[in-house]
Amino acid sequence: MMAGRSAPAPPSAAISQYVLKVHSRCDLSCDHCYVYEHVDQTWRGRPREMAAATLDAAAARIAEHATARDLPVVHVVLHGGEPLLLGPARMRQILNGLRTVIDPVAPLDLRLQTNGVRLDPAFCDLFVEYDVKVGVSLDGDRVANDRHRRFANGASSHDPVRQALALLRRPEYRASYAGILCTVDVANDPEAVYAALLAEEPPRIDLLLPHHTWDHPPVRPGGSPTPYADWLGRIYRRWVNDGRPVSIRLFDALCPGGTPAGTEAVGLGPADLLVVETDGTWEQTDSLKVAYDGAAGTGRTVFDHTVDEAARHPGVATRQTGLAGLSSICQSCPVVARCGGGLYAHRYRTGAGFDNPSVYCADLRKLISIIDRHPPGSAPTVDRAAAPRPPGEIPPPRRSPDRPDAEPVPLDVERILDDLAGGGGGPESIAFLVDAELAIVRALLAASRDATAPGPGWDLLVDLDTTAPATLRTVLRHPFLRPRLTSLLSGPRQPGSRSPEPDPVAALAAAAAVRAGISAEVQVPVAGGEVFLPTLGAFRMPSTGIDTVVLTVRPGGFRLLAGSEPYDVRLDEPAGWPSGWRPTRRSGLPGHEVIIEDLDPARDCYGQSVRERLAERPAADLVETVTEAWRLAERDVPRHATAMRVGMRAVVPLDTSPTGALRSATARAAFGAVAVGPVADPETLAVLLVHEWQHSKLGAVLDLYDLVEPGSPVRLSVPWRPDPRPAEGVLQGAYAHLAIAEVWHARAVADRPADRTAATHADRFHRWTGEALDELAASRSLTAAGDRFVAGLGRALAGLVRG
Repeated sequence: MMAGRSAPAPPSAAISQYVLKVHSRCDLSCDHCYVYEHVDQTWRGRPREMAAATLDAAAARIAEHATARDLPVVHVVLHGGEPLLLGPARMRQILNGLRTVIDPVAPLDLRLQTNGVRLDPAFCDLFVEYDVKVGVSLDGDRVANDRHRRFANGASSHDPVRQALALLRRPEYRASYAGILCTVDVANDPEAVYAALLAEEPPRIDLLLPHHTWDHPPVRPGGSPTPYADWLGRIYRRWVNDGRPVSIRLFDALCPGGTPAGTEAVGLGPADLLVVETDGTWEQTDSLKVAYDGAAGTGRTVFDHTVDEAARHPGVATRQTGLAGLSSICQSCPVVARCGGGLYAHRYRTGAGFDNPSVYCADLRKLISIIDRHPPGSAPTVDRAAAPRPPGEIPPPRRSPDRPDAEPVPLDVERILDDLAGGGGGPESIAFLVDAELAIVRALLAASRDATAPGPGWDLLVDLDTTAPATLRTVLRHPFLRPRLTSLLSGPRQPGSRSPEPDPVAALAAAAAVRAGISAEVQVPVAGGEVFLPTLGAFRMPSTGIDTVVLTVRPGGFRLLAGSEPYDVRLDEPAGWPSGWRPTRRSGLPGHEVIIEDLDPARDCYGQSVRERLAERPAADLVETVTEAWRLAERDVPRHATAMRVGMRAVVPLDTSPTGALRSATARAAFGAVAVGPVADPETLAVLLVHEWQHSKLGAVLDLYDLVEPGSPVRLSVPWRPDPRPAEGVLQGAYAHLAIAEVWHARAVADRPADRTAATHADRFHRWTGEALDELAASRSLTAAGDRFVAGLGRALAGLVRG
């Protein structure tokens, strides 16, 4: 024990897990290493090895804390760098010192994490003697492993690592085999990685998301919002189908009723861990080194500070508070008890610190939904991404939620899905969808920064996230930001299609700064001769050949400087607008901003031609019609109107159909926007708005939960189309038609003279919805959540009849 200091008041939680950095250098040169390859470079100023005096002090501090807290067990992991660089003799001294000091006061669970290339029988004999469990890092087959884990000269590490694992499988050393740590790379084949790891017969596999932050986000190929969930989901399905032959810690923790199992990557358990560096510095979790230089530091050492004093560091204390230590977005999320907000380091963003969801938020949500669709112990499922069904083969029956042996849908999902399945969805459920879509946009923004050199506007955007978060949120919710980012990340488009816009960050930041009235100056790109500011409008440059302008926020508006020519826009003085300024038009809805979007170049995402900028008179007519249609929706279906008020943000004018038929549309990626062709009748437009809002809402649900089995080949007959439709399309149609039936039912019940045909329309859409729901229920194409959702729609339809 270390004497001479008064015992401080204990922190809120005891610390039972410790990582000792016994060697700070490594014999591999892995380009994804968070110690050497990220922003924190404090390793450069630290000793290569942990000195004997440092080890003795650390062991004494740990024993002191274990005694004071009466800990049932103490966990210590020897780490680096590469701990085997110590050599067997120095390793023996360290193991003996830890056992001698800690074992008498608390059982010591002693482990070591290594890259494996130096593991030999001499080390293995030592580890058996001192009861040390050894974890080895391997990223899969040779192709996967050598993508990152190479020697400094580029040579492969695969063969030496496999030789190390073969040693650990030998009967005399098997007791020391702890498992394999694998860092996820979505460029690798998940099936091949899983097979390679399983072939090494590990007791446990740790699948780690690569360490990234919002400042340096993970790669998302093709602009996909959830590539890591998709990658991990393929392994998860295979693992369940194989009967869970090995513990995979991430899946064990995320499964319903699972426990964190010693991982801080997920779950709400307290951060029960401290790190001791080679110089005796107490540090927080090692992964924080990816956030910023010195992020893991505590300013405390084993020589001068107890474990309790180190644990009082605000960073450690925050991570011991569970739910209360998470961002407000995480606290309101229905799956927070499962993901726990993700790894602490993955939440970091300059200007906002760690008060954010994980940069992998969308992936974690989707992975949980995949796990919930295929819970451990369920019947084997086919991973269609790996093995598509033969054409025409019908998936096996799904258990109905109306039967007692139904597959469970987690309670947090049940509440939201049941509410939305009722047809409308309360404000809380719609707000959840809004937040989920916003998380996808943020993930795409982060991916765009990683895929392209950060341009002007990023610093301003980060600052606004702290100084004007509500205003920035409004701009980030602009429905066409996601399509624009997806286009940017997808690379070249097909010949003849619209050219992708430049990086939109500068225009986003400028629009938010103008709206917030925050002084700023930023260089904004010119595309197609225009400067487009989301939610504000567009300025058409009077001359060609201008690529960028400088935007300066000024009281009541902004100034654009193109070369030496200034153009002032006063948003509060329409009479003073320069001739090139075309403002975004807004509906006349009191207390709610719905824009008439006829400017954003990314609005052409509907597969139908959109109208160019409307002239003043047609624009005024459309604003008036939208405002009246919204009032009628509030009259006829107030719960749908309430949901629209939370989630709908834009109406896009479409061109007239060549046949003169009514046109309306939604785009899956443009949540909160509906597109409509010319319509002068507010009664008709009210129906179209409710109809398309249903599609937009269900699209957001499908971004989170698969209601139809992925890849299902089933085609169903529906009364509103002559051709058989995919099951998801039928579900979309049923969801929209239920709402239309509600509108016409309300008008029929009111028995207004203008609505003499309302009962006929109500009957038609009621019948269409019922027939579609029957087809879906009998199709065997729905997931467990889909079964429940369709059953909820059926109850809502039955309630409409009773009304």
